[in-house]
Amino acid sequence: MRELKIGGITIPVPIIQGGMGVGISLSGLAAAVANEGGVGVISAAGLSLVHRNPALDFIQANIEGLKTEIRLAKEKTKGIIGVNIMVAMSNFADLVKTAISEKADIIFSGAGLPLDLPKFLQADSITKLVPIVSSGRAAKIICEKWKSLYNYLPDAIVVEGPKAGGHLGFKGNQLDDQKFSLEELVTDVVREVSVFEQTYGQEISVIAAGGIYNGQDIFNIMQRGARGVQLGTRFVTTQECDASEKFKMAYVNATASDIEIIQSPVGMPGRAVRNSFIDKVRDGLKRPIKCPFQCIRTCDVSSSPYCIITALYNAYKGNMKSGYAFAGANAYLADKISTVKDVFSELKTDLQAAVKAFEEKIK
Repeated sequence: MRELKIGGITIPVPIIQGGMGVGISLSGLAAAVANEGGVGVISAAGLSLVHRNPALDFIQANIEGLKTEIRLAKEKTKGIIGVNIMVAMSNFADLVKTAISEKADIIFSGAGLPLDLPKFLQADSITKLVPIVSSGRAAKIICEKWKSLYNYLPDAIVVEGPKAGGHLGFKGNQLDDQKFSLEELVTDVVREVSVFEQTYGQEISVIAAGGIYNGQDIFNIMQRGARGVQLGTRFVTTQECDASEKFKMAYVNATASDIEIIQSPVGMPGRAVRNSFIDKVRDGLKRPIKCPFQCIRTCDVSSSPYCIITALYNAYKGNMKSGYAFAGANAYLADKISTVKDVFSELKTDLQAAVKAFEEKIK
């Protein structure tokens, strides 16, 4: 595995752990990944529930929760720590400012186009900015806007395909369309980004995400031009993952047919492990609620059968009857709870085998 460059940061192992909320990737998982030479990522979603403080409102508790998690992670590792902040979050700007002031190494931002992300940087900021996109067109728009408005180009770009877990940046009919496969998307994004690399003499690493599970997957996508990979699902079934044991076992006990697409209250399709809660929603047994948090701008409370952030928090805590586990397309491949160190070792071994097989083939 070649090292990965993100801005001026060198990542020894080109693996980013995807940000997973609510509470699935906090300081525990992020620090463990960073200690193995990858990038550990804290999800900023719903931290006001994880770090409840009756003296603070939802927005302020979320900010304080993010500060706490970044500081905890930095106490546990000297490695690279990132934060995932969704553009669709109602307090996006506050969370970005918090991550920068707490000197998070990298901000990863998707669920919308983070067109104004560079404006939050200060002269002494060390945080690198990495947008998450689902097309070459989106990558081009961001590069053009950032360069023209802020004289700044992304330090890297994550391209997330339709096999990812959680909310997906695709329409339902695109999820199984080969034109939108991760392989095609990476090729498209690499082509668009290379124009800016050549024009401005700046390296912009493309990082592939969505459905990558083993070393062969890493080899295949790097053949398409990706310089790094992002994995979320693979790290859920580790001891260091911050989720409850019941959440992790939802993956271990799942079959391929249990991984399905649902329609989220935020107006996007999502991929999750089917359970009784999802079945009740589908059968119309859940009822619209009053929104207690106003956490996602795109969530329509008038037609929502449940509160998405509460459901995800319940699952994080292990209350699967009142929530569900988001998961990538390959979540059912997990058959045990392992460690982050074991995952890295397996990925490296599998990748070496894939490289060796390829070299033998082309001799």
